[in-house]
Amino acid sequence: MIKALIIDDEPGVRKMLNLLLKQHCPDVRITGEPGCVAEAFEVIRQQNPDLVFLDIKMDDGTGFDLLKKFDRVDFHVIFVTAFDEYAVKAFRFSAIDYLLKPVEAEELVSAVEKVRSLQNTEMEQRISNLTRNMSDVPREDKKIVLHTQEKFHFIKVSEILYCESEGSYTSFYLQNGLKVLVSRSLKENEDLLAEYSFFRPHRSYLINLSYVTGYEKGEGGFIIMSNDARIPVSYRKKEEFLRIMEGG
Repeated sequence: MIKALIIDDEPGVRKMLNLLLKQHCPDVRITGEPGCVAEAFEVIRQQNPDLVFLDIKMDDGTGFDLLKKFDRVDFHVIFVTAFDEYAVKAFRFSAIDYLLKPVEAEELVSAVEKVRSLQNTEMEQRISNLTRNMSDVPREDKKIVLHTQEKFHFIKVSEILYCESEGSYTSFYLQNGLKVLVSRSLKENEDLLAEYSFFRPHRSYLINLSYVTGYEKGEGGFIIMSNDARIPVSYRKKEEFLRIMEGG
């Protein structure tokens, strides 16, 4: 049995989540439904839940404000929110589960299933990374969570040389020579990393422009990376790449 709390300032959302959980996740037992940050903090301390369904924006603060009140986040968190592009990207960057309102039963079941397979220490690390990334740390110090079959890797964006498509998987090549394979498509990673000076010169590659050391001319040509890797450039991306590198 999973002991859980629903923290949301909308009664309708709390009622809907309760109903969906009873129908689709009967082993999740809701033991409280605080509607604000202040109340939620006290209820969590008293009940020590396994799982918290957490709204982002409430009348007296945010879900992030609540999490910052704890020295240790020793419970699982699934955020429940209306669409917020900035927050959703932050969740994906830190491998944090979230549900968009109105919540779909299939997505709820999937999120709860993931909770069953995780250790609390893993959640604490990811929450810590999330709050860190949402603070005023320099862009080059922000970390992305790469989830492999064996472990979670917390990697600075600035340490990624390039990514290579492996079908529905992506290989990350890092500055220290490590290669990390994750079950996420190259397109998904492109969406996450585009604002960090990453460029997709070819359908199979996504590169960190900071590590480009040269370019070999050709129909499309090849980009030379700092580790001497030769990355192909598609003909249609050649002009755009050269314009970016020339500062245009």
